[in-house]
Amino acid sequence: MQDQILVTRSSMPGFEEYIEEIRSMWDSRWLTNMGPKHREFQEKLKEYLGVENIDLLTNGHMALELTLQAMNLQGEVITTPFTFASTTHAIVRNGLTPVFCDINPDDFTMDVEKLESLITDYTCAILPVHVYGNICNIEEIERIARKYELKVIYDAAHTFGETYKGRGIGSFGDASCFSFHATKVFNSLEGGAVCYRDQGFGNAIYELKNFGIHGPEEVSAVGANAKMNEFCAAMGLCNLRHVEEEIGKRKKAAERYRSHLEGIEGLQLNAVQKDVKQNYAYFPVVFEEKAFGASREEVFERLAENGIGARKYFYPLTNTFSCFHRKYDVRETPVALHVSRRVLTLPMYADLALEDVDRICGIILGCRK
Repeated sequence: MQDQILVTRSSMPGFEEYIEEIRSMWDSRWLTNMGPKHREFQEKLKEYLGVENIDLLTNGHMALELTLQAMNLQGEVITTPFTFASTTHAIVRNGLTPVFCDINPDDFTMDVEKLESLITDYTCAILPVHVYGNICNIEEIERIARKYELKVIYDAAHTFGETYKGRGIGSFGDASCFSFHATKVFNSLEGGAVCYRDQGFGNAIYELKNFGIHGPEEVSAVGANAKMNEFCAAMGLCNLRHVEEEIGKRKKAAERYRSHLEGIEGLQLNAVQKDVKQNYAYFPVVFEEKAFGASREEVFERLAENGIGARKYFYPLTNTFSCFHRKYDVRETPVALHVSRRVLTLPMYADLALEDVDRICGIILGCRK
């Protein structure tokens, strides 16, 4: 019996490296509340990501949710249903109404040709999602946002370390939110961050992540407890030293997948975008049953039978969740629905052996009738 291959595997530094990073905490006993590790991690992230300002939070969801709250928005937020639950939930939990824009079939990001038609007098913001490491049409989104005076908040959870035309992906929009969850290209055990331009927003997000506390005797907002602790910051510092090496390993795995699967009828592989420095976060494949000879479900089951984890990511669409029963019409996002029913993300992580990629591809190609 061969070892099970999971869809992802967390990157971690050497044990001794992490122990050395946290050693000083046993003397200081400073474990949370924006301590030395938090501050150092924040500065090093700012430099690596090439952004003006950044704040750290307990996870990527709180980065999104508190960003929307800090902007004091009301009304409708245009977003995409082809995303993780967090994106839509952050909008709804702020008392805002999500309006779903379909995706384009090439890179699975928001279809900007359909965006402007969704804007109403109630629209206050656009929340596009960079998907699988594919970035949105930034120029067109920014143009439309300026035209209608809308805020732009990017869900950048899939694009850590990427650049577009030499510029850090987190520097676009009014804010860009990252996740440092254990399953991501880069992790801090658990964590997240928001990159932003306006210092007024920065003051608001800082207060909101710390109960709305403005000073020792002043609480000026109804906030949350979303502070990153020192252990997570220490893991982030360690992993940041190795992230480029980890991305390089992912690239080799992605290239191996392509060597087997590219050009196969009925398989759509992830886009290779111009002017983007990729991070190889995921390896999605869209299966067209008639052309390929097997459905997504058949491939999923065959991989599982062989101890290989794949993920139907993103399925189901957020506008079909039972918690939103009959609230949204999925027929308004037909491309997203089509892709969600056919896509699998294959195992992808830095330590994935190329021989295992070969085996995975052999099983997939063996599903054809």
